[in-house]
Amino acid sequence: MFKLKDLSLMLKTGDLQASIDFYTEILGFQVCTLWPEQNPTFCILDHGDVRVMFYVDENQCDPEPVLTGHLYIDADDVQDLYERIKDQVEIVWGPEVYHYGRREFAIKDCNGYVLAFSESTNEPPTCPAE
Repeated sequence: MFKLKDLSLMLKTGDLQASIDFYTEILGFQVCTLWPEQNPTFCILDHGDVRVMFYVDENQCDPEPVLTGHLYIDADDVQDLYERIKDQVEIVWGPEVYHYGRREFAIKDCNGYVLAFSESTNEPPTCPAE
């Protein structure tokens, strides 16, 4: 039986440098790959076990960047991360402790993608179950 081992996201951006700046300067990602060297249209950004790729659609084959869901990132010390970035980003929700035992908050990145940061906790919920 096969086993899925990892997931890397490849997301469209209208401004590759703005995406690189957002993820490196605000969230602490490192640039792993930038291609091509002259006038790059693709990058791979890493932060620990989390990898995200961005590309510029030069041929306009894909629609504008849109995602109808949220990208959940499991993290350590979500509250500390929130405190570090809250004044630099658009907060979508949280931080809250939910009835299912997770502390979470979500932001919008520079492309409009919703990133939710989540960690397990034994603390009581801070908001009602829906």
